[in-house]
Amino acid sequence: MPNIKSAKKRVLVSAANAERNKACRSALRTSIKKANAAIDAKAPEAAEAVKVAVSKIDQAAGKGILHKNNAARKKSALVSKLNANA
Repeated sequence: MPNIKSAKKRVLVSAANAERNKACRSALRTSIKKANAAIDAKAPEAAEAVKVAVSKIDQAAGKGILHKNNAARKKSALVSKLNANA
């Protein structure tokens, strides 16, 4: 544990931010898995699941959890998979 007051605060703040990022990343991964499962099952709600996943990906990229190119690649892969199975 640091001795300097500002360093102590940074430890607490970075832990809180890490927890927040972890929750967002988990929700993102869940939505992507649901979209992939819906596409594989040829479910009628697959397009809606992809729409939700793309929205989550955009939010994560906006918050800096994902790099913008990584987000673009994930979105492209989902939409391409949806169009191939449609």
